[in-house]
Amino acid sequence: MADDKSTAESLRATRTYGQVRCMNPSCEARITPAPGQTKAKCPKCGSEWRIFWIKAGFPRVKGPVWATSERLAQEAFAKIQAQEAAKAGKAEPAAKPEKKEGK
Repeated sequence: MADDKSTAESLRATRTYGQVRCMNPSCEARITPAPGQTKAKCPKCGSEWRIFWIKAGFPRVKGPVWATSERLAQEAFAKIQAQEAAKAGKAEPAAKPEKKEGK
C-alpha cells in the first residue's frame, strides 16, 4: 500500500472548519463568515445566507435571506425576458415584475 493512512485519516486533511458552502446549486463556492456573523454573502454568485453557529468556529447555513434571493431572481427573470424580446425583434425593454405588498 503506497499510503498507510486510512480513508478517514486522509479525508481529515481536506476538512474546512469555519466555512460553509453556498447553497445555490449552480455555485457551491465556499463562504467564510466572521465569527458570530448571522448573515454571509457568497462572493461568487451574490446569494446571501442566514448563518447559525453550532459552536464557536462551526457555522451552518440556516437558509436564504429572502429579500436578496427575491431580488436576484427578479434580475435574472428580467434578463431572460430582455433576451427573449431581443430574439423576437421587439425594441421595447421588458417590464419590471410588480412588487407584492407585504401583509
